[in-house]
Amino acid sequence: MDFLQHLGERSFYGNTLDRWIEAILVFAVWFTVLPIVRQFITRRLKALRGEQSTAPLELTLALLKRTTRIFTIAVASYLALKLLTIPPRIDRITDGAILVILWLQAGLWGSASVHFAIDQRQQREGLFDESTSSMAILRFVGLSVVWIIAVLMLLANLGVNITALVTGLGIGGVAVALALQNVLSDLFASLSIALDKPFKIGDALVVDDVTGKVEHIGIKSTRIRSVGGEQVVISNAQLLAARVRNFGRAEERRAFYTIGVTYETPADKLRRIPAIVEGIVKSLPDTRFERCHFLRFGPYSLDFEMSFYSTKPDFAALVDLQQEFNLRLVEAFAFEGVEFAYPTSRQFNVPERS
Repeated sequence: MDFLQHLGERSFYGNTLDRWIEAILVFAVWFTVLPIVRQFITRRLKALRGEQSTAPLELTLALLKRTTRIFTIAVASYLALKLLTIPPRIDRITDGAILVILWLQAGLWGSASVHFAIDQRQQREGLFDESTSSMAILRFVGLSVVWIIAVLMLLANLGVNITALVTGLGIGGVAVALALQNVLSDLFASLSIALDKPFKIGDALVVDDVTGKVEHIGIKSTRIRSVGGEQVVISNAQLLAARVRNFGRAEERRAFYTIGVTYETPADKLRRIPAIVEGIVKSLPDTRFERCHFLRFGPYSLDFEMSFYSTKPDFAALVDLQQEFNLRLVEAFAFEGVEFAYPTSRQFNVPERS
């Protein structure tokens, strides 16, 4: 007993054996308890997910999934070391290592939160292809901000004067911004596209003399597959500066016609033409008739102006309807004895003077 008491009172690196045993037990308990608690909470949340899945529940599961074992070791080590008297140099080293692990874990949690927020937005908007989605831009920016903050906070906790560092980065950033102003303008334009969403992948656009579908929205440029088959690459800054017509957001497509008939057409047949046109349009599927009027006396024709809508926004559906309308209009005019006008000239015999 005296030996054991004497051994317990001996000092090892400035701490008694009892204190070392107590620290080891604290480390072992926390190293064992923390994973068990994490596993228990995860199981409970997964059980609740089956009943009702909510955003906070899913976010908590995502954060627990990104909690690393090295973080558990760091927490257990920190609580155990607080029971010991450690030389200042070793204390500084261990505190620095624990701080690095803690802020690394904070960065992982922040990254998980960014991924969760972007994934939630993708699900709401029906975007599942990250490589061609503007959401990838937001993901890149969000992760960059998270890790920049984590690194700066780590340096601040390690005693680094981040005020001077941030000031130096700001001055350097101005110089870099001046050198890369075109690249940065495209980057901010891509952020504007990602947030404002003037168009998305698959939308049919008309940009200046380019007509086609959006294939990819990148950080610097957007790629459009033109109707001719080639891929057109337009920088995001130029794209936002241009006047963009987005047919992908159209709920209907409008067909507009000017129909010219000959001047010899009797008045009673002219009166029936609007009704004939309206009847043809209404007999076509997925159409909405707008109007048909005898509008003007043309140089060589009596002009009727008419329009209708295709309730399907697809361009192919519109041209199919136009083709069917044209054929039925030719048949109807042939049946009614109405002739289409075309450029003609007439010669008049002028009597000679005697």
